[in-house]
Amino acid sequence: MTLLAKIEPFVYRVPVETSVITSFGVMRDRPALFVRALDGDCAEGWGEVWCNFPSVGAEHRARLIAETLAPMVVGKDWDRPADVYCHLTARTEVLAIQSGEPGPVAQAIAGIDQALWDLFARRAGMPLYRYLGGAQAETVPAYASGINADEPEKLAFRKHEEGYRRFKLKVGFGHDRDVRNLRALREAFGAETPIMIDANQAWNVETAIEMAKACAAFAPAWLEEPVRADVPIKQWGELSRRSPIPLAAGENIRGAAEFDQAITSMGLRYLQPDIGKWGGFTAGLPVCRKALASGLVYCPHWLGGGIGLVASLHLLAAVGGEGALEIDANPNPLREIHLGQLGKLRDGRIAVPAGPGLGVLPAMEEIARYRVTI
Repeated sequence: MTLLAKIEPFVYRVPVETSVITSFGVMRDRPALFVRALDGDCAEGWGEVWCNFPSVGAEHRARLIAETLAPMVVGKDWDRPADVYCHLTARTEVLAIQSGEPGPVAQAIAGIDQALWDLFARRAGMPLYRYLGGAQAETVPAYASGINADEPEKLAFRKHEEGYRRFKLKVGFGHDRDVRNLRALREAFGAETPIMIDANQAWNVETAIEMAKACAAFAPAWLEEPVRADVPIKQWGELSRRSPIPLAAGENIRGAAEFDQAITSMGLRYLQPDIGKWGGFTAGLPVCRKALASGLVYCPHWLGGGIGLVASLHLLAAVGGEGALEIDANPNPLREIHLGQLGKLRDGRIAVPAGPGLGVLPAMEEIARYRVTI
């Protein structure tokens, strides 16, 4: 058994010159919430909580970890990270309902779960993806995401020079602009380059069908979240049947039962759980394996700092399949400093860390100037 001695949140915010723009909101800085777990021997593990929205999301979730969740599990011995995950989930079920915050609670637990799996894998001396039961892997495919609507081909060209060979364009900014941007990318990179489009829940079903037909001429590999994640399953099924582009979703699905329904009934081709939004490794791994067994492709969703990105990389390597790792194309030192530890992409693939656990540690001194006191 392992004594869990401490769980500590670290909040960071980086000012940016260019905001990240989606169809539903704008990120005017780049936040990150890292979570450190320490055992009785001072061995450590790290995780990351999704906290992009709302604007005070990082600080709120950090206090939730420090004041509510950590006291539930610190000072006790645990056999497995899954035991901690199940304990926290059970203890907070009523709290999540009463507070109206099932999302933030699940996100905070997911970050703790990542940190514990990293800790246990480090203690075992194994790369995390191998500790999770994955086969030996040296690299996984990756793609550049978050290509904004202003001259997207320019950012995509820069990412191509960095080794990327797949690109995801933000859409949901009006028919003409979306089609113009997609055409520009297709003309810039040719027919063989995979290009995906992400609407961030911008449309209703009828508009989504119209836009899918308008975009189909440019052969996107997938259309991501064309409608709200909470649209009834039957409407997702109708959209899937009428869309000429395969559908992708998952970042805004929460819960094992909900993912089961998504896998079996939404008509998706690509499933995109977010390891920092719900489930961590404990609940996320079974969902991803079920998706593959059901014929879907698992592609992790991630838009945050480097710790969650590397955790997503390990989950993808553990699960296997044809999926690719999402890497935000926009500037973010909280990602780039840690991603740099893995080396450059080569022909669209990124190295899987071979060291124990995540294989990377937060560059605490380098990012100290961005830390926010809570």
